[in-house]
Amino acid sequence: MIIYVDADACPVTEDIIKLCEPYQLTIILVKSYAHFSHRLYHEWIKEIYVDSEKEAVDYKILSMINKGHVLVTQDYGLASLALQKSCYVIHPKGFQYTSKNIDQLLASRYHSAQLRKQGGRTKGPKPFVQEDHERFQTVFTKLLSTII
Repeated sequence: MIIYVDADACPVTEDIIKLCEPYQLTIILVKSYAHFSHRLYHEWIKEIYVDSEKEAVDYKILSMINKGHVLVTQDYGLASLALQKSCYVIHPKGFQYTSKNIDQLLASRYHSAQLRKQGGRTKGPKPFVQEDHERFQTVFTKLLSTII
């Protein structure tokens, strides 16, 4: 099992590393060169950098991810495509994407985009708070315990 992280703006990267450390599960952080870091990680954590083109991180993750792998992403579109590859997908706010909720999430994103195209305004995401970290840690730990 491999844990993939859409790491450009992932607020739970440190949580993932901490929770995977006892198992030394392979973690692959995929990010654009715009988010380059000199940080050194454990040997079981890999960083892959891609161009800063729109969707480059998504395309790279999709080219590597396979059935049974885990993906952490805020991107509903990427989550939808990973679910089609029979992957486990978790949002950093602490909910798991499933075949039962992905259509509603994509529809909501589409309607918000249409509203913005027409000059309307939509609310952005709420700030990421400690409760979000705790919810993510709970869901991620539960997922790991079922698939390890």
